[in-house]
Amino acid sequence: MKTYIYKLTAVAAVLMQLSCCADRFSSVYVLELPEAPDAWVSILGEPWWRVEWITTDGQKQTADFPPGALAGAEVEIPVTWTNPVMAWPYWHDRRLIPGIFKPAGALFPFDVNNGRLRLSWEAGIDTVFYRELIMANDQNISRIPANFNWSRFRELFQLDTTNEAVREDPWLVDWRSAAERTISSNFDRRRLVPQAAEPKALPVPAGIWYGTSPFAEPLFFAEGETPVFPVRPGINVWFSAEGILRVNGSAWMFTAWDRF
Repeated sequence: MKTYIYKLTAVAAVLMQLSCCADRFSSVYVLELPEAPDAWVSILGEPWWRVEWITTDGQKQTADFPPGALAGAEVEIPVTWTNPVMAWPYWHDRRLIPGIFKPAGALFPFDVNNGRLRLSWEAGIDTVFYRELIMANDQNISRIPANFNWSRFRELFQLDTTNEAVREDPWLVDWRSAAERTISSNFDRRRLVPQAAEPKALPVPAGIWYGTSPFAEPLFFAEGETPVFPVRPGINVWFSAEGILRVNGSAWMFTAWDRF
């Protein structure tokens, strides 16, 4: 508990450092969100969105928007440092809460154009890594994520020298571990490697299964074939036209849509 309290205190200290005098340098931007992947929409419908950003006083602010309600939505953010805005898709009628599916995101000032802040699935990686860098920080102001070389970070995903699987789906990286190592030593692109996956055969319906990353390739299993899923540390989620599958280590649960 002491460690957890210390972490929160450290995070608050970093945000307060960032927010100093920021209220004099804030601006309002209209949000532009990406389209949800067709496979998500065809099975789950249009998502709700939970938008998160850091206000001028260094506090996290959230707002929830039902499908179609984000047009013209605005956020007021400080313009004195690199600032993340995240948007988590979710489906409350399917019990798919914010945080299960990977977010879209934007970084100020990199994603601003004519008073609009353009969120993308690619920048969702940046915003989560930004958050993990804050959580890993021990009040070392020289290592705050606002000072990170985000332009160079984005370029890495365009280079042939970066792991191919990570280029195709950056969510395969353990971003919490990458942040902790970045704070304790420094950032190294060689850390951009996929988490190890263990193949697990599960008696669930055949067909096409989709992941929670917008970049993930679907998995196809023919009738009569036992589906084998690449299971990584933590909670793994896939869904199909038949239902949703959650896997955590050796435990798993399939829930058919008609049970919702």
